[in-house]
Amino acid sequence: MNILIIGGGGREHALAWKIKSSPLCDLLYVAPGNPGTKELATNLDIDWKNFGLVKSSILQYKIKLVLIGPEEPLVLGLTDYLEAEFTADELIVIGPTKEGAKLEGSKAYSKEFMQEYEIPTARYASFNADQVADALIYIQQMNTPIVVKADGLAAGKGVTICTNHDEAKKEVLSMFDGKFGWSSKTIVLEEFLSGREYSLFVLTDGIKYKILPIAKDYKKIGEGDTGPNTGGMGAISPVPFITDELFDLTIKRVVQPTIRGLSKRKIKYHGFVFIGLIEVKGEPYVIEYNCRMGDPETEVVMPRIKSDLVAHLNALHLGLLEHEIVLFEEKAAATVMLVSGGYPDEYIKNKPIYLLSTVSDSILFHAGTAHDEHGHLITSGGRVIAVTSVDDSLDTALAKSYHTIKKIEFEGMNYRKDIGILT
Repeated sequence: MNILIIGGGGREHALAWKIKSSPLCDLLYVAPGNPGTKELATNLDIDWKNFGLVKSSILQYKIKLVLIGPEEPLVLGLTDYLEAEFTADELIVIGPTKEGAKLEGSKAYSKEFMQEYEIPTARYASFNADQVADALIYIQQMNTPIVVKADGLAAGKGVTICTNHDEAKKEVLSMFDGKFGWSSKTIVLEEFLSGREYSLFVLTDGIKYKILPIAKDYKKIGEGDTGPNTGGMGAISPVPFITDELFDLTIKRVVQPTIRGLSKRKIKYHGFVFIGLIEVKGEPYVIEYNCRMGDPETEVVMPRIKSDLVAHLNALHLGLLEHEIVLFEEKAAATVMLVSGGYPDEYIKNKPIYLLSTVSDSILFHAGTAHDEHGHLITSGGRVIAVTSVDDSLDTALAKSYHTIKKIEFEGMNYRKDIGILT
């Protein structure tokens, strides 16, 4: 079948890399894609926000399966539009409907969902812009640190951990004043949970599910998990501290009630659920839901899936997911993200990227790259390249990635040197 991936970051490059290996994939397209996906597929220079243009491209290129990578088109209803324009026989759409995407699109909605289905999560309260005084009073009653979250999408940067009450009040006022635009017109105040974080990925049809490799990402910009949050500075898979007991508890207390909740609410959900978790004294708690694969976790999860992803997606569409067997690669995968100087704050784009020698031990998943008018590779985003390596152990996979990084240069290049150390 001809397949179209919507998106243009490292996640979509990793998905394209995996899907390209399937014998079920004929022609592969990515919209808009990036220089990395261009080596695997045909990039389509279209803006997914123009839903009509997406439809015409599906018709023009005889697309059978569409996989929607990023959260924004899902939250805005691209799946709903495509399912209204095409029959289930004509087009397979992988990505939840707008209602399902609310698990990520609204922090308040997701917390209410967890509360209803008794899914363990931090205590919280939500407030809108008309409840500023109430929010400030609530803060004064909370223990510190305090987690302040923008309700809507904020590119992974809408969460602030405040060490004292005054800092939390200041952050709340900043959010209500438009720090994240409409995304922070409602905010969520949450108790701080201390523990070890991990990411679990579920492929589901809203009734049945399959578990994909577990990963851990590193959100903070600085070594030792210091500084502001980013979209992700690296990831590892598997995660050393995930015991059989913790895994079983996560399935029983989190995954099963999540899928049960989707089913009871009659939400059509054909796609991935990313569950961000934290282990506190041996117990799993949900930090957040995402309605798609994570980035940079996809860059370590895809290389660890041995079975045919396209076959799994097709089975999901046909209602046969329960019969699929997802095979994992026993080796470890490690990703280190190369970012632009200044990121996650202001940074300069259009810096030439130099590969000093051939890269053979690692996979370079392009996240924020482009070609200039002369065809030279340049930076185009804050997160530029995810350097992923696979080996027998996590230590050797990390060593490969850090060795590969020595072959890459661009002005202001920054990366964390402790990925995989703090687990």
